[in-house]
Amino acid sequence: MNIQIKKGLDIKLAGAVDPAAKVVTASQPQSVAVTPDDFPGFTPKPEVKEGDTVKAGSPLLRDKNDENVKIVSPVAGRVAAVVRGERRKIERVVVEPDGTDAALGFKNSGVYSREAAISLLAATGMLARMRRRPYGIVPRTGETPRDIFITALDTAPLAVPMTKIVDGHKAELEAAVKLLSELTAGKIYLSVGKDWTMGAVAGAEMVTVEGPHPSGNVGVQIANIAPINKGDIVWTLDVVTLYKIGVVATKGAVDCSTIVAVTGSEVKEPALVKTVEGAQISSIIDGRLAKTDHHVRIISGNVLTGTAVDGSDYLRFPYRQITVIPEGDDVEEFMGWASMSPSKQSTSRTFPGHFLGRAFTPDARILGGRRAMIMSGEYDKVLPMDIMSEYLIKAILGRNIEEMEKLGIYEVIPEDLALCEYVDTSKIPVQQIVREGLDYMRKELE
Repeated sequence: MNIQIKKGLDIKLAGAVDPAAKVVTASQPQSVAVTPDDFPGFTPKPEVKEGDTVKAGSPLLRDKNDENVKIVSPVAGRVAAVVRGERRKIERVVVEPDGTDAALGFKNSGVYSREAAISLLAATGMLARMRRRPYGIVPRTGETPRDIFITALDTAPLAVPMTKIVDGHKAELEAAVKLLSELTAGKIYLSVGKDWTMGAVAGAEMVTVEGPHPSGNVGVQIANIAPINKGDIVWTLDVVTLYKIGVVATKGAVDCSTIVAVTGSEVKEPALVKTVEGAQISSIIDGRLAKTDHHVRIISGNVLTGTAVDGSDYLRFPYRQITVIPEGDDVEEFMGWASMSPSKQSTSRTFPGHFLGRAFTPDARILGGRRAMIMSGEYDKVLPMDIMSEYLIKAILGRNIEEMEKLGIYEVIPEDLALCEYVDTSKIPVQQIVREGLDYMRKELE
């Protein structure tokens, strides 16, 4: 199957990594952490306390609503802290590595029933890395998905192809697909791009996708392959998670290493850095940032959907990218957002930067004030899904469940509308609104 996506927008930013660059190894972080907020729908309950010794793969947290679902430690070491915030909410669990390779082993026979397969995924933390639609949350062990969708594309700004991580690991991918096939009576779709060189993966229906961002988003792929209807449940994951499931299936161990693309205009030499999931940001970026006298914003993730962090914070799921751009809070600019400077990036033909087609160095300012929503059709130009996105946002703001269902809320999660937020002249926090709408729907209907 071939899909050609026409709507969308590739944002050209300075600071890209050469995909052919060699991977360098970061220094061992002083600490690593898992952050429950990275796993929507997961209500954390600690499995450890401060001072406990853990192995790589040992459970740190379990889900209060489905106690079989765990989040595991990326390293062997000592639990340094279970950090709590307001109302004792668990914000993160911090582990100090001990420098050993001690890892928890998981039994697997290679021949699975559904019960054995789901139990293995839940215990190893792999289920927590997957997402269930509707609602974009961690799947439940007791539900059966109609289909499972896997994306091998990352079209977000400055992202490095996921094939860089999984090339040469076809055996693990096929083992993972075999395991996942026990969980659904439907199909397992694997969407790949033109850079895919490993051919067909046994057990998966291969889909070739071309087009601008957000063609790499699994939600866009679902909408163009087999859309979600009311009452349907599908599970999604990316090919890196598929590979890690394959490692569990073939070796009985959790692979918590990761390759991080350190990108952005404030990076001296963008690079691919091998480290461990949840590593402290400073262990990855120290010595890699350009010397500058202005403020910078460090983002764990990409500029559209990532989380703002600082050097003392930790790498956030899905653990594959750090972007560093100017903050912009110390900039004095003639005419501000209305400046006609050709260095200003814009999707509007009003600005000369629209026609230049070069890489830009924007900062983190929103360049304008938030205002009432303007029904301009801007969202439809960059969203390749058959939904009326502007009307959907209004229905969410009005908490109109019936209208939200009619307008397609079951098909989307915040990342699908990230470009809508980028082009929005009203500066509305679209992703936040969608997340709140999904959480409201789940609270009211489940």
